[in-house]
Amino acid sequence: MILPKIRVLRSHGRQAIEDLDAVLLTEEFRGRPELTFTEDTTEAEHAQAICPTGAFTADPLTLDLGRCLFCGACARVAPRNVRFTNDYRIGSPTREGLVLHAGDTRVAFDPEQVRPEIRRCFGRALQLREVSAGGDASVEMELNATGNVNFDLGRFGIGFTASPRHADGVVVSGPITANMAEALEICYDAVAEPKILVMCGTEACSGGLFAESRALDRSFLDSHRPDLWLPGAPTHPMIYIDGLRTLLGHKKRI
Repeated sequence: MILPKIRVLRSHGRQAIEDLDAVLLTEEFRGRPELTFTEDTTEAEHAQAICPTGAFTADPLTLDLGRCLFCGACARVAPRNVRFTNDYRIGSPTREGLVLHAGDTRVAFDPEQVRPEIRRCFGRALQLREVSAGGDASVEMELNATGNVNFDLGRFGIGFTASPRHADGVVVSGPITANMAEALEICYDAVAEPKILVMCGTEACSGGLFAESRALDRSFLDSHRPDLWLPGAPTHPMIYIDGLRTLLGHKKRI
């Protein structure tokens, strides 16, 4: 009875990623973009015109990862100006840090923007309550994947909990619809101080495609300062893992 199961396990090999800091994603993955200025702005202006969320601008040449859907349309029409790399280290402790300019070779992570109590209180263990504030379940599925056998984020004492009373903070996915605004506020208030707030996914960071919709109510962000902004549509598990571990001081952004 047990022998067939053992054979299956052996055939699978070792699935867990031993060193999450050394992960290299496939070249097809669209991560951090590199922007290159050109005197001829025709292609860049075309890219700006077709960007569905207004994330890309030709003058000045910038790309806002907090609004970017990573659809790759800008790179297809303006290949001299935009190239997506497979770099997943794109989380930032500030919303402004998600705006890339021509010549930027990384998304900076300023440790001075991290509140001291975060690393002091949660450096060894962190449990978060995830709130889907009108999301489409794509980011939520990627967050679930962080705890699977491949990534095994729990090895660092980081995971999710069902109750805000047992949580150290809140991860928000989705654009924050009016129907979820009060529920999000109630959940966040139920978490004891000190606590952290993570905005996960393009919709959470900016509203994404729904930014101008009357169905949204993002007033939650008027009174609460997020500690970590994680772009992506959806957010890849490694974006989340790298962002959280950098926030907690487990690693430095290089």
